[in-house]
Amino acid sequence: MHHFNDIYPFSAIVGQEQMKKALILNAINPRIGGVLIKGEKGTAKSTAARALAHLLPDREVVEGCIFGCDPADKKGLCLDCQKRQPDLITTTARMRVIELPISATEDKVVGSLDIEHALKKGEKKFEPGILAQAHRNILYVDEVNLLNDHIVDVLLDAAAMGMNFIEREGVSYVHPSAFILIGTMNPEEGELRPQLLDRFGLCVDIEGIHDANTRVEIIRRRQKYDDSPEEFIPAWAASEQDLRERIVRAQKILPQVTVSDEMLKMIAQICIDMAVDGHRADITMMKTAATIAAYNGRNSVTDEDVRDAAALVLSHRMRRRPFSEQKMDQQKMEQSIQKSQAGQHSHEGHHHHHH
Repeated sequence: MHHFNDIYPFSAIVGQEQMKKALILNAINPRIGGVLIKGEKGTAKSTAARALAHLLPDREVVEGCIFGCDPADKKGLCLDCQKRQPDLITTTARMRVIELPISATEDKVVGSLDIEHALKKGEKKFEPGILAQAHRNILYVDEVNLLNDHIVDVLLDAAAMGMNFIEREGVSYVHPSAFILIGTMNPEEGELRPQLLDRFGLCVDIEGIHDANTRVEIIRRRQKYDDSPEEFIPAWAASEQDLRERIVRAQKILPQVTVSDEMLKMIAQICIDMAVDGHRADITMMKTAATIAAYNGRNSVTDEDVRDAAALVLSHRMRRRPFSEQKMDQQKMEQSIQKSQAGQHSHEGHHHHHH
């Protein structure tokens, strides 16, 4: 018998390693700026989003706060919680997936300010929108390529800044809105504009699975889950718990992760060689590599981390050449890494002469 709170376990999703990694990294560090998942219908995209929410540990929240502020994050509190300090009552909440409907208007997304009320009473009256619900949760946007560009802009702004700033006729209001952004699209239905693409932290393509054994495994697990969730879900509980602990550990390590100048140069070199526009790629690659290091339980970034990060950060930021293969050129990237290492070794050679 299925209960509405039966969630397919994240660790039971077959294959799709890049998608799972991109989701986990954003869970460890939402500042990466979300993930865009490209793939046709009927691929585990929304399953993965729900499974991720379920996988993540419960959060401490301020009781009665519409944004579910984090009582430990004194700097990130909303205006109400700031006023009520230090008498904040704490409770816990599950992480949720907030879905953004395609038809959402801007007011629905950012929330609305009652201007009349502000003028008459001299106080701000804010009607929270989707960005308020999304704070410290997952914001799932299906078919992001079909949304109005302006709304996508607003979402990406909030995702990057961790807050929502709303201004109407000279009255302004700001509230925290730090969420894990998961956008999906079916590339057959038209691309996203490059300036929007570039603002998603990571991008992954869902692989079509052409291996019979893997497909059989997908069918088998799904069947078991549908027939007897009460057996299937507990069977994965240990894997789920391991992954949850690994994520929590990574969150603790992340602030201590250092990126050496050597690694920064490597990142810059790769971005130059891969002809990536702007500097957002470099910065995202640095954040992503640091998060990968933390996920691997280390506090310094290695070239392996940079390699992994490049695959997630660069595929959607390459300058598009007509008819050319839009996949990332693995060989070219390897050359870039070698070049950057060689350049660094020759410098090291010079230092020895001085001694």
